Amino acid sequence: MLVLEFKAKGKTTQYTAINEAIRTAQFVRNKSIRFWMDNHGVGQKDLYRLSKILRDEFPFVKALNSSACQAAVERAYSSIARFYDNCKKAIPGKKGYPKFKKHSRSVEYKTSGWKLSPTRKQITFTDKKGIGNLKLKGTWDLNFYQLEQIKRVRLIRRADGYYVQFLVSVDNKVETQPTGKTIGLDVGLKEFYTDSNGYSEPNPRFYQTAEQRLKFYQRRVSRKHKGSINRKKAINQLGRVHLKISRQRQEHAKRMARCVIQSHDLVAYEDLRIKNLVKNQCLAKSINDAGWYEFRKWLEYFGVKFGRITVAVNPRFTSQECSNCGAVVKKSLSTRTHVCECGLVMDRDWNAAINILKLALSTVGHTGTWVLDPNASGDSTATHAGEILFEQVGSVKEESPP
Repeated sequence: MLVLEFKAKGKTTQYTAINEAIRTAQFVRNKSIRFWMDNHGVGQKDLYRLSKILRDEFPFVKALNSSACQAAVERAYSSIARFYDNCKKAIPGKKGYPKFKKHSRSVEYKTSGWKLSPTRKQITFTDKKGIGNLKLKGTWDLNFYQLEQIKRVRLIRRADGYYVQFLVSVDNKVETQPTGKTIGLDVGLKEFYTDSNGYSEPNPRFYQTAEQRLKFYQRRVSRKHKGSINRKKAINQLGRVHLKISRQRQEHAKRMARCVIQSHDLVAYEDLRIKNLVKNQCLAKSINDAGWYEFRKWLEYFGVKFGRITVAVNPRFTSQECSNCGAVVKKSLSTRTHVCECGLVMDRDWNAAINILKLALSTVGHTGTWVLDPNASGDSTATHAGEILFEQVGSVKEESPP
């Protein structure tokens, strides 16, 4: 599935209509969650019936396209299904019990409720919310795709405006020639990553760079009266800075992942539990700023796109074990050099990257994206990495590929 994103240009009244459509979709989703909480054994078909009842009962729900209401129900049921799945897998800690949405930012249409212009430069929403015709600003060309290939259309509100996303069903795989190279990656806070060849990529630290600017705008928000127009403007300015940081982090992770995947046939990296790591209050801000999860997500995406093998390795003892003799050398986080009795002296991240690559290569015959547990008995256990990602930080949202 390919996601093509455009900036939506319209009038103020149209933006107000989009906000109303987003609130309506949020209302349907929250009603579906409440219905599931109050009734035992509710399935997706029951929630579809509920959406029909809501459309008959509330005129503002009926004004929204029926496919958008169904999409809101599907969003609600996906959180319910994920909760059940986590319970069946006996995942430790919180199982992700479905919650009510308070600040939704998007509404999703299926194959109805919208119409593209002959030039594919404009889109018209045909429901009774009054969104009407929006101009599409972007570099993508929708003329390359048939209308039957567009499965979903999303309207998204961000700090710098409104966007339209098209979910296109297309084979996005690219045929590439093998390079004969393998690599192991150890992510860190000092360096963005260190590979098994000894190369270290600097950590850009986008959040720390913009922290003074964030504090400035945060103070401006604090000085304004709650509910005032000036406070809303200050909040929007603060949101724009956060949005810029998020985009910088994503583009950096995307660029690094694409470069690594295209240069190697097999890429090994750590299967880190980001959700657990950020519980350390001393390191939480630096870990989030590093964007390890974003980097891993794009590694797996480009691995599928270019037909490369990506392997997620259990990070246990990868920093402590000697890559030369296998002896365990205990060291704290402040110790940055690995010194072993066998005579090996090297950077601890380089040593860890070599161990990660060795663990990945220890299983022969596996292809695709795998999560390896070196402590398992017999053949190394393998599960699809997408399942592990849900355990770490919730659902994965795919953005527009380059």
